[in-house]
Amino acid sequence: MELRALRCFVTVADERHFGRAAERLHVAQPAVSQQIARLERELGVRLFDRSPRRVRLTAAGERVLDAARATLAAAGQVRIAATEVMTTVRIGTAPGLTARLERGIDALRERAPEFDVVLVDLPVEARLDALREGELDLALTRGVRSVPGLTVLPAWTERLFAVVSRHHPLADRPAAGLAELAGHPLRVPAPEHDPPLHDAVVSALRDTGLCPKEGRPTGTLQDTIVEVGSEPRSWTVLPEDQVGEIRSTRVRSIPLEPAITIAGSIVVAAGTAGAAAECAVAAFRD
Repeated sequence: MELRALRCFVTVADERHFGRAAERLHVAQPAVSQQIARLERELGVRLFDRSPRRVRLTAAGERVLDAARATLAAAGQVRIAATEVMTTVRIGTAPGLTARLERGIDALRERAPEFDVVLVDLPVEARLDALREGELDLALTRGVRSVPGLTVLPAWTERLFAVVSRHHPLADRPAAGLAELAGHPLRVPAPEHDPPLHDAVVSALRDTGLCPKEGRPTGTLQDTIVEVGSEPRSWTVLPEDQVGEIRSTRVRSIPLEPAITIAGSIVVAAGTAGAAAECAVAAFRD
């Protein structure tokens, strides 16, 4: 039984869709179907009920899923155990985390000065997939609460800031209430650029009971800053660490009052959360 087949099975089980599973695994869909068919023949059971509209686990598939996750986690532990001393820590990251990374790496080095750090900048889904594949040791994320097959460890909170054009009516205010901004078009990056962060920001705003007027979604973070800077009445919302990296002189960042926050987390492979993971959480806390 190959680990590749188990990874395919777990990914299809997570996505409930062969096409999306293939995209996550960066392979063609027929290859995923072949791996699942081979695994079913080897185990002598049908793992999925398939129909044109949905894919769901059979009773046997549900039983196999837990064992498959445990096997993949154990394989990751074997890779770690193969090296007596970990000399490299591979950290998945993204734009807008520079200051936190610098503080965290300094804190880790105070405890273990001998290790090297490799930073890998990936979109959030690719970051999480790399953790599952054992290609990363930990990842920093925002807005992620739970992930199948991985362990999410809350580590910090970030205040949200309104970002507006320097010509916006509130640009010179020391703080802004959401009610004052709600009538102006809210521009946020499209969900596909960072789904957990997008959902966390939108949810945090809705939890206030106010519903800002939503403008057209933007592209990347950089595109959002440029577009908001060019529109005197639109605005966006960014976490504090991202605000600290804005270099444009065309926008202003304003703290929201009352304060609204989102959560940041350290994500590690399932089964690896222990003293090392807790050390990483402590290093990247505020």
